[in-house]
Amino acid sequence: MGRIVRTVLFWALALVSAWPAGLVAAEEAVSTDGIKRASDAVVGVLAKAVDNATSNVTLGPVRQGSGVVIGADGLVLTIGYLILEADQVLLLPDDGRHIPARVVGYDVATGFGLVKALIPLDLPAAPLGEPAQVAEEDTLLIISGGQDAGISMAKRVSQRSFSGYWEYHLDHALFTAPPRTDHSGAALFNLKGELLGVGSLVVSDALGPDQPALAGNMFVPIDLLKPILDELLAQGRSAQSKRAWMGVNCIELAGEVRVLRVSHPGPAEAAGLKPGDQIVRIDGQTVDSLQTLWHRLWAGGAPERDVALDILRDGRSLRVPLHTVDRQSAIKQPEGT
Repeated sequence: MGRIVRTVLFWALALVSAWPAGLVAAEEAVSTDGIKRASDAVVGVLAKAVDNATSNVTLGPVRQGSGVVIGADGLVLTIGYLILEADQVLLLPDDGRHIPARVVGYDVATGFGLVKALIPLDLPAAPLGEPAQVAEEDTLLIISGGQDAGISMAKRVSQRSFSGYWEYHLDHALFTAPPRTDHSGAALFNLKGELLGVGSLVVSDALGPDQPALAGNMFVPIDLLKPILDELLAQGRSAQSKRAWMGVNCIELAGEVRVLRVSHPGPAEAAGLKPGDQIVRIDGQTVDSLQTLWHRLWAGGAPERDVALDILRDGRSLRVPLHTVDRQSAIKQPEGT
């Protein structure tokens, strides 16, 4: 079914005259060969986590999304949470094959995941593009793989920083609209067929804070991969991923940062943090946003260390000592890994 859907959409895209009037600017170069190459490089990703994975609570034990071939040796780039604590990974090309693969890298700092096919994929690698050169309102393509493979058009609506509730921050991320719900690892391409980023999630504020609400997708830009690719292949993660982790999800509202949930098990749970707690300071430094909380957590020293959180709970001020850990140490690995 994936090949049929993708083929129909490809030819619809190739017929520029059939696209909605004004959707593609006259100066934008459309390469049907490039689009086809890009489409052929995208595969489905099916992952099953180990039975005792802590991420099963939020992500479920079976995850399905997309990946894109970036190496002739069967190297596939995807979004990291699909393969987090994965025990089994299958790659699903359009021809109906189920190709076993192994996880070779999961990078906490960027959110990228890398897997490698265990038998030949025989698929072209997608060329890497330059996200910084994407202009506002450029027409882009979102391509997903697997059973529900498809191509849709989108516009770049902003390129800015992004802070995630799960101890995550990017100084630069790409935001597109309209949104795709099958965003997990979906690939973002320009009209030349060059890979620009990997889809992470649906957002309601694609234009940015203090802007009108607009639903869209956030993509991790490919230029974050280029300087760390060799490191990921050799070490499984980048050096910047060796940083403190509290095991807490937080939300930012009107300049306040509050705890949404704590990971079980995790440092925040051990320290006694509870949902609803407002984090006011970390190591004496004021916390007024997710970005400041994460930056001050990571800039404070070694991944494993003692930190002091000043919180408000039910109107009472409390100081909570917490011992952070390296995130990698809390990730469950398959037996024998």
